Amino acid sequence: MLKYQNKTESLAERFKKYVQIDTQSDPQSTTTPSTEKQKNLGRVLVEELLAAGIEDAHLDEHGYVYATIPSNTDKKVPVICFCSHMDTSPDCSGLNVKPIIHRNYQGQDLVLPDDETIILKLQEHKDLKNQIGNDIITASGTTLLGADNKAGVAEIMEAAAFLVANPDIKHGTIKILFTPDEEIGRGVDKVDLKKLGADFAYTIDGETLGSIEDETFSADGAVLTVNGVSSHPGFAKGKMESAIKILCAIIDALPKDRLTPEATSNKEGFIHPGTIHGNVEQAQASFILRDFDDALLAQHGETLRSVAEGVLKSYPNSTFDLTIKAQYRNMKSVLDQYPQVIEYGTLAIERAGVEPKKQSIRGGTDGSRLSLMGLPCPNIFAGEHAFHGKQEWVSVQDMEKAVQTIINIAAIWEERA
Repeated sequence: MLKYQNKTESLAERFKKYVQIDTQSDPQSTTTPSTEKQKNLGRVLVEELLAAGIEDAHLDEHGYVYATIPSNTDKKVPVICFCSHMDTSPDCSGLNVKPIIHRNYQGQDLVLPDDETIILKLQEHKDLKNQIGNDIITASGTTLLGADNKAGVAEIMEAAAFLVANPDIKHGTIKILFTPDEEIGRGVDKVDLKKLGADFAYTIDGETLGSIEDETFSADGAVLTVNGVSSHPGFAKGKMESAIKILCAIIDALPKDRLTPEATSNKEGFIHPGTIHGNVEQAQASFILRDFDDALLAQHGETLRSVAEGVLKSYPNSTFDLTIKAQYRNMKSVLDQYPQVIEYGTLAIERAGVEPKKQSIRGGTDGSRLSLMGLPCPNIFAGEHAFHGKQEWVSVQDMEKAVQTIINIAAIWEERA
């Protein structure tokens, strides 16, 4: 089998091009995609796919990119999809990203030039110790980088171009799917699985080199609204019950040594307030609830309700409303039914010369929901690190290994058919 090599630096150039296109999603928007600018990257990807000879590549009205690499084998092979998301997190600006390549990294702290207070320290970014001699890409210090998930987008695009240009690599039908709005939990809201027509899929949206992930958090979103009592502050004694203060008291009364991101790890879940706004009369907070166990996830919602009820006992004229909605569920129950999906992904990583690391994700991917929608979909490493912030980084060499893994997955499914 032909071995992919990034001799012309096409992979890094693709990635740098993509991260300079602002695709930040917006959780307050009610449209799909949540921001029209996500389609700007989608159009670029379609143009490049068409130029590579992938004739059906297109962007639909909802901001999804679909494309097909036809089978080149006589075998009957399951249809495999590779998926990444185009949007970047609303948590940090993705406007005017300036990617910088730090070549031949030697273990030093990386000071980002546009804000020298932003420093990637070796002692804080443990995976940097595995990058000696590699080329590290960061932003300049004022934005996130967008490796989550444009590293995955670039890797799929690079692998697709390689497969089309090298028909000696036998594979079944390959589907490509790029989604909007994954960062705000809506990545597959409008996906057309019938049109996609895949049997199995892999999201390319993981962190550490060699990781393959078959388990995610189960996730709920919660909105807590407090209705207080407003009055003129000069005449408020015995009357005012500030919704702002009540809501703050509820948040403060939540556990601090457990059930919070700052105090949890591994498979421990949490209750996390993400946004808060309001006034004296009404205040509202949005929470994310996370756990690997669905029963425990339900308990976290009841904990939030119980704490709110306890605080409101001190405010007899005020009320609260708690709305909890499911976001996604742990994909492991589905993937356990199709062990070959993980087996072939693991073998593909090994063939790339990398030690596989089977892991659980303290988060979610489009694959979480795709799996529960009937498309089994584990997650493969893309090499992205420190995502959603200004210290985000990725290694070019790790990205190359991800491209090799994608190509290997396509070939292995054909071999084993």
